[in-house]
Amino acid sequence: MPEGDTVFLTASRLRLALDGKTLIRSDFRVPRYATVDLRGQRVESIGSYGKHLFIRTPEVSIHTHLKMEGEWRTYCAGERWTRPRVTARLVLGTDDTEAVGFSLGTVEVLRRADEHTATDHLGPDLLGANWDVTEAMRRLTQHSAQPIGLALIDQRNLAGIGNIYRSEICFLRRVHPATPVADVPDLLALVNEAHRVLTKAATEPPWRPLAYGRTRRPCQRCGTPIVVHLLGETAPADRITQRERGIYFCPRCQPPPA
Repeated sequence: MPEGDTVFLTASRLRLALDGKTLIRSDFRVPRYATVDLRGQRVESIGSYGKHLFIRTPEVSIHTHLKMEGEWRTYCAGERWTRPRVTARLVLGTDDTEAVGFSLGTVEVLRRADEHTATDHLGPDLLGANWDVTEAMRRLTQHSAQPIGLALIDQRNLAGIGNIYRSEICFLRRVHPATPVADVPDLLALVNEAHRVLTKAATEPPWRPLAYGRTRRPCQRCGTPIVVHLLGETAPADRITQRERGIYFCPRCQPPPA
């Protein structure tokens, strides 16, 4: 699933393509919004919050979420699309540009005054101008018994981290991902690390993982092979939920909790 840095960079690309321009085409390929017509409206701003993206006109905010397979691509007017047309869920066009949202997990049209309803449940945005480390700490410490590897991807605590960056943050802080939040040696330093890592990934791409995806490759600190374990919540009858995913770590640099 694309993480906060990917959505932040997507918003930046869409801003270059659409910001300040007047829409001459709006094609919502979602039944609920099939009749919405934004032609003639000017794109006023484009922004992100965690993994959520917003394209704003004077009247509405178009809220999208990429989920697992979603992607926004931009084309010159009349240019052939590079993904199957059947996967397009939203097309926004200006005189010279088409922005196409393929396989979007969420497409929602909100009144501008109601945009907050899409993010009210989320913790502070790690890449937001108003990043609030104190509030992120408050939310995390409310779940003191939860493994830090799960708490980091709970968007209600802090918004923007997914499976890749939770592995990276725990690795950088030498914290085993199963460590309860209350037992993390320096939780504030870990949260500040999360902010630093995501900011660097968003402003100085590409990010090169130190742990994620490096199974059996040597740890760049001590040489011990990186391992991957499942970490998540299980449902009744031991059925694995969607939240149980592999997390990568060094078994020597990140010893398991006692």
